[in-house]
Amino acid sequence: MLTLDPHVLLHVLPVVVLALPLLAFAALGGWTLLVAPPAEATTARASALAFGASLLTTLALALGMAATGTYHLDVRLGAWFGTPDGYAFPLALLVDRLTVPFMALTAALLGLVGAFSARYLRGERGFTRFFLLLHLFAAGMLLLTMAGTIDLLFAGWELVGITSALLIGFFHERREPLRNALRAFATYRVCDVGLLVGAVLLHEHARTAVFADVFGPGPWPQGAVGLGEAAATAIVGCCAFAALGKSAQAPFSGWLPRAMEGPTPSSAIFYGALSIHAGAYLLLRLGPLLDQAPWASRALVAVGLLSALHGTLVGRAQSDVKSALAYASLAQVGLILAEIGLGLRLVPLLHLVGHACLRTLQLLRAPSLVQERARLEAAWGGPLPATGAHYRWLLPARAREALYRLALERGHLDAALERLLVGPLLALARACDRLERAWTGLLGGRRGEASP
Repeated sequence: MLTLDPHVLLHVLPVVVLALPLLAFAALGGWTLLVAPPAEATTARASALAFGASLLTTLALALGMAATGTYHLDVRLGAWFGTPDGYAFPLALLVDRLTVPFMALTAALLGLVGAFSARYLRGERGFTRFFLLLHLFAAGMLLLTMAGTIDLLFAGWELVGITSALLIGFFHERREPLRNALRAFATYRVCDVGLLVGAVLLHEHARTAVFADVFGPGPWPQGAVGLGEAAATAIVGCCAFAALGKSAQAPFSGWLPRAMEGPTPSSAIFYGALSIHAGAYLLLRLGPLLDQAPWASRALVAVGLLSALHGTLVGRAQSDVKSALAYASLAQVGLILAEIGLGLRLVPLLHLVGHACLRTLQLLRAPSLVQERARLEAAWGGPLPATGAHYRWLLPARAREALYRLALERGHLDAALERLLVGPLLALARACDRLERAWTGLLGGRRGEASP
């Protein structure tokens, strides 16, 4: 009788979890390209099957690890490529006490949002396109979560970013969603340089990119590195810069309310649940490096608290519910980053899971908020009590007016970024363009055709 070693099965299940959304993406995409877009019911059933199977496989993996006493599963899938001197870029997956909650959260919330979207987007022209991007996002998020190397984490990080931008511009027949998608994508591009540089520095100083080799085989949140404070600070600082952009923390928070141009289900899963917490996950994964970089930890606490204050104040001045919820998410993620900077590990993980579930529910219910508020007021017997009374007790009228103006301008962060960063970069790009045109014109014998 053929028996299967449970340890071998545990090494197979993470690959299955990652493969399921990719198979659904390939099947739906191939059918759409070769035949025609499948019926909405077929797309919805295929998505429900993929996300349901991912969740069940994740739960089976968690139960198997608990039954065998396995708290750190290092799955090696060979090498991507190697160098002549023997240095290799391995393909490795890592499943531990940090990974499993994120895997279960990703599969469960994607299944919920998929079921909601099948009804919410019924009859929409881009119905199949939405689910294709949702499956691609699921694959990117699961790869980011299970990555055993910083290189694979970067690949998942980029998949999450491109699907985010494409879903912000989902209603591409209108100009505003496209402009906001480009703004979000540009912010991602600038900040993702930090993760790329951090990966290069980790390769340089640790001589490996495998987390199990860098942090040791101990279960998360245990782990130790011997890189020194300077190297750890440089690596963590670069990765924290990328995390600030992905999680819309100050001063890069301006793209988040603009991202609400996308469909409500994508807003819920991206900016209420998963994508906005990717930066927190990255810093939790790099926890041992943070412990060796006290100055980076202090800076993370300061930026997190500043972002939380910014999100709280600006969110109170928003006139639409999705923008208000976006700034509420920003504030909570700021608190989570501050908790990580203080050296906590389990507390921010629990905070993250609870916040993701709550914010997903709130964003999915956002279209019916007016009706629900009317029902609450009817049950209350009058208008609901106003919030923010503590501002009247603590601050004089002039200070409240100044804060309100600051909140209406969203802290002037967008204006400051455009003046200090975007403007100079655009000027540099235009100057380079003029020089290139002048040079090519000179080579072609057209001295006077440089662009103005």
